[in-house]
Amino acid sequence: MNEHSRIFDCIAFQLQHFPKSDMLAGKEKGVWQKYSTAEVQILVNKLSAGLLRLGVSGSDMTVEKQDKIALISKNRPEWLLLDMACQQIGALLCPIYPTTNINELEFIFNDATVKYAFVSGMEILDKVNNIRDKVPSLLNVFSFDELPGVDHWKKITDPVEALDLVKLEDVKQTILPEHCATIIYTSGTTGTPKGVMLSHHNIVTNVISAKSSFPFSDAPNNRALSFLPLNHIFERMVSYIYINSAISIYYAESFDTIGENLKDIKPSMFCTVPRLLEKVYEKIMAVGAELTGIKKKLFYWAVALADRYDNNKSNGLWYNLQLAIANKLVFSKWREGLGNNIETVVTGGAACQVRLIRIFTAAKIPIYEGYGPTENSPLISVNCRKKGGTKFGTVGLVAEGQQVKLEADGEICVKGPSVMMGYYKRPDLTAEAIIDGWLHTGDIGVFEDGKYLKITDRKKELFKTSGGKYVAPQPIENKMKESPFVEQMMVVGAEQKFVGALIVPSIPNLKEWMQLKGINFTTIEDAIHNPKVLGLYRELIDSFNKFFNHVEQIKKFELVPHEWTIETGELTPTLKLKRKVIMERYKNAIDRMYN
Repeated sequence: MNEHSRIFDCIAFQLQHFPKSDMLAGKEKGVWQKYSTAEVQILVNKLSAGLLRLGVSGSDMTVEKQDKIALISKNRPEWLLLDMACQQIGALLCPIYPTTNINELEFIFNDATVKYAFVSGMEILDKVNNIRDKVPSLLNVFSFDELPGVDHWKKITDPVEALDLVKLEDVKQTILPEHCATIIYTSGTTGTPKGVMLSHHNIVTNVISAKSSFPFSDAPNNRALSFLPLNHIFERMVSYIYINSAISIYYAESFDTIGENLKDIKPSMFCTVPRLLEKVYEKIMAVGAELTGIKKKLFYWAVALADRYDNNKSNGLWYNLQLAIANKLVFSKWREGLGNNIETVVTGGAACQVRLIRIFTAAKIPIYEGYGPTENSPLISVNCRKKGGTKFGTVGLVAEGQQVKLEADGEICVKGPSVMMGYYKRPDLTAEAIIDGWLHTGDIGVFEDGKYLKITDRKKELFKTSGGKYVAPQPIENKMKESPFVEQMMVVGAEQKFVGALIVPSIPNLKEWMQLKGINFTTIEDAIHNPKVLGLYRELIDSFNKFFNHVEQIKKFELVPHEWTIETGELTPTLKLKRKVIMERYKNAIDRMYN
């Protein structure tokens, strides 16, 4: 892999070593449209040449002067085609979440002085049209789909001639590893978005580091399903690993079709965030709850067995024999649901419940948790596929080429070739984040057994009670979400005498419990005020409180009737809680706890 140093060189690398008939594939009108490595190379070159014709360039290759191209689209082959096409001519791709609100969109477009924008779907086009006259730098918008009132992206590639492609080859030679390749605006849970500048060198070194650490082996017959938003550096960096490892990339049509896409293409791997694993697990448990008689007993026996699984020490011959039976009779059905071919699931972006990782891994659906911020391109550490490479409940071993140190307060700092160039136009914020070459992540951690990194909390999320004691909300929330009755949860109590919680109940499980107890279910609003239901949650909380010290124990709680989502604004695009938003929205409920 050392034969290239710029991200886009991976196309030529794949073409030389393992050309594929399905390098990228997306569903169009119900059919998988496959792009071979050779086709991808031709399309990317034509798009680069077409952009040059439009006057897009890297100018003198200083970040200020490089032209900025916005991309707002769901995952699809054209996403990476545009990404590589911009890189080859020194233009900077600024990918933006499709769910970004109008105000943030306007801010990003103007902050980056976006010259052209590419979109998919009518909804996103409407959003961009809404701000068009407020962005003086924007010359035109192109669409990946045939939509009314907007130019199709092929309008750029169609007029390209042989001479344009010759010119392109000269331009490509001028792009250096240290040049900026992309600006990624991180929405964060507070304040205005910050543009993270990443160079080719930042990202390529991270790809090499991840590929050799994990390790990803070259596997020309393997396919990956891609559904985590590509505008997030995690899925994008992993996509470059796939290309460098001969793994075909198939794009899920949407979050709703992941299930059928898995069965359809039978991938060997995918990347995910914990919230989606929780959803899969809830679905499996709901199916188990519907079973009757011996089948139901068998199901719960298998789950209880998996819950005791330890990948680093054997539970003995008898346990292993039972687990083999559970795998044959029960977990084989789970694997079928995922296409029956999964070898690897990588999770990141937020803390994952240890219990889920343990149970899925016991069921031969191995889940590897990794960690890293956008500012480090992103990988810092990952649980690895080698003997002693994994420890449940940690984010694994520090990846090769990354140096990590913990500050006195436990803050995780990283140094190495993947640390960003800085925040665009914000030298003040860059100086706060990078001190003597060390990137300060804002995450608090410890090393278990001297080598496995464990995140204990976000520095920003730690809060003090009025008694001056620090509380880390995430571990408490993750522990309690192990209960089938808790869908989501947020711990509160900053500057208060005690810790409280807002809890979103799992409606299907609560309904079933009420039925068993002979309590009539009318509406969810009524249910969450029912004294017996409140009694159930009080008992639940008391049973979990014993895992935490006195200060961290939840004294009061309020049940909340609606699930928190990206659409309703309580979750970030990577499905993390927007604590400030939730605090404001449920101010009355929180006041009730403390009055």
